[in-house]
Amino acid sequence: MVRLSSAPVVLAFVLSSSAVAAAQSDTCDPEFLNRESYRLATDAQALNVTRPRTNWWDGFDASLRSHAGALDDLNEAALTIAERALALDGRNQLARSQLARQLVILGTDGNRARAEIDTLFAGGGALAWTATLYDVDARSFFVMAFDRAGIRVFRFGEAAPKFTRRLGVPQFPGPDQAGLWRAWGGCLDGLRAEAFVPWSDVREIAAGNYVLWFRFNRPVTVTSDRNKRATLKEFKVALHGAMGSVQYHVRRDSDDRWYEEPKITGVGIGPSSYQDRIRRVLAAAIDPAGRIALPKQKRGAGW
Repeated sequence: MVRLSSAPVVLAFVLSSSAVAAAQSDTCDPEFLNRESYRLATDAQALNVTRPRTNWWDGFDASLRSHAGALDDLNEAALTIAERALALDGRNQLARSQLARQLVILGTDGNRARAEIDTLFAGGGALAWTATLYDVDARSFFVMAFDRAGIRVFRFGEAAPKFTRRLGVPQFPGPDQAGLWRAWGGCLDGLRAEAFVPWSDVREIAAGNYVLWFRFNRPVTVTSDRNKRATLKEFKVALHGAMGSVQYHVRRDSDDRWYEEPKITGVGIGPSSYQDRIRRVLAAAIDPAGRIALPKQKRGAGW
């Protein structure tokens, strides 16, 4: 009689148990997700983001109304797609991350946003944005991911190696660059991070009109896709998703010369409430004790 080793049996049991756990919990793995749900969270979101919504003439619209409307349409559609994907499969971590982000961007249901982020973080997921880090390279994009552990920064080209540029600005690729759309849903497995900052090292999150400042104690080095490099103790970052508006003021000369056209000046006003929403929802999720300072927001036309 030949006695078989118990090792293969134990290994098979462990592997099968892991597969069952993955199938029952939130996951990014398409093997364990409803096929249509996964396709919505990747391909459909890619098509939504890259769909043309403005034309050449809209570039002359100084009020930015056409661009603001296009961005609103993109964000609303992204929310609807994420909701549908999650309804088809409640384990879809990409869809949950996208849903949580879009709720924060749109600012329509704070309690729901908080609940989705808590669920996402509890399941080990991350909240992700594409971003511009101005102190590194204003003409490059990054992916920033926030989870219970801290902040991770990835080069845009790490997630989408074949992306193109137009007038020097990165263009979002289609569904063929699946890595970016998985990253857009907080699933960053296999990607090399440029930097990681644990929440324990973050001392302050400040908000301006157009950017957030994440200030931390120990410096990190970040390199862009254009090989621009900076060593930083703060991230001055614009998390993509909302834009400002332009307020116009009519100014007449002091002697009111009615026969001359009035002078009209435009002042850009940033999406200040959007920046404040992001920092407060992050702080509520990862810093309930209030250790991280949230200084009073300064309003104005600039940063």
